[in-house]
Amino acid sequence: MDSIVLYTEEIDEVREGVAELLVQTWEFPLKKHSLALIFAEEETNFQEFRSILAEHWDFPIVGCTAMGMLGREGYYGIGVFVLLMTADDCFFAAGMAREMNADNYNAKIAETYQSIAATLPSPPKLILSYGSIFPPDQHVSGDDVVDAISEAAGKNIPIFGGLAADGFNFNGFRLLCNDEVEKYGQLIILIAGAVDPKFVTINSVETRANFSYEVTKSSHNEVSCLGNGTFLEALEHEDMAVDKTDVLGDYLLSPFILAINRDNGDSVEVVRNLSTLDHEKGSGIFLGAVPEGSILSVGLIGRADVQKSVWQAFDKIFDEIRKTKGKNKTLLCTSCGARFLALASDTREETDAYSGRLSEDMAFLGMYAYGEYCPVKGNKTGEYYNMFHNFTFTIMAI
Repeated sequence: MDSIVLYTEEIDEVREGVAELLVQTWEFPLKKHSLALIFAEEETNFQEFRSILAEHWDFPIVGCTAMGMLGREGYYGIGVFVLLMTADDCFFAAGMAREMNADNYNAKIAETYQSIAATLPSPPKLILSYGSIFPPDQHVSGDDVVDAISEAAGKNIPIFGGLAADGFNFNGFRLLCNDEVEKYGQLIILIAGAVDPKFVTINSVETRANFSYEVTKSSHNEVSCLGNGTFLEALEHEDMAVDKTDVLGDYLLSPFILAINRDNGDSVEVVRNLSTLDHEKGSGIFLGAVPEGSILSVGLIGRADVQKSVWQAFDKIFDEIRKTKGKNKTLLCTSCGARFLALASDTREETDAYSGRLSEDMAFLGMYAYGEYCPVKGNKTGEYYNMFHNFTFTIMAI
């Protein structure tokens, strides 16, 4: 697979912006099969950009909004990025489940996946997916969506991507799939053929607070009881913020950590962001699932931890690339938006980890998201599991 990353900061004069993108492709030959993945700021007119690009490209054009993007030269808070992938021996197909809610997301995802997969000449080997954060009262976690995609695929196909983001207003995120733009949807991209993806996930939790409770009652992403009391009582006992309903901003830099046990005896440690509190029920609602029986602790996040984790991620992915003898040279990453806040907007702390280390033939693009999808390695078996993450830097090489 060959790839190139295109960029324009022009989002007001769309034809001018598209012209700036296209001129960057003049020396980049397209092969038999191609796909364009777009990350853009929330003010971007997706419909107009896609419509003009479609005058020149007859392949899928998909993407989502992001609170910020990571390019070869560093952090970008404005503009439009395009990762253009092309190959003779890979096949691309894309579709979007639309108007999803808590009652229909499983069926919508299954139907969309099946219709896309039917267009491929061979079974997919990689799923790229970008979705929407559900309203808290719908109790649909990022894990529920990843599980729905895995179930629709019918096999352990790796899933990479994340949640569309905006400027922390939680209202401007959107998804694009060809001529469709959706808020509450799920973008699914399937890649078949000669693709062998490599993954790295690194969270930023080095230090933990004196907080450790067993989850004694929970359902999906709602935790009702910790130990012998309610979730809210545990927070009050630890002098943590409980005076509001929407507490995502209050807990972004003190995420919760837990180990999720697998049926085969394996264990995977994940980070979870607390989103809202239900004061009537005394419960807390997270962006990801928190199973009963797990031990919940609280991480303390600092800039040094974030920077260290990105260096670790790139060290590991470059090791994986060396094992492929340079065949995997397209790098796609997803970084949690909370990490951006931890850096106090000094994004050089992350971009310094790869600046000057990318070879000329590597295409690199990343986004800040509201949550990350990426396979993670089990602590005991080394087996990979598709998982939803918070406060994590994830990177894939294909």
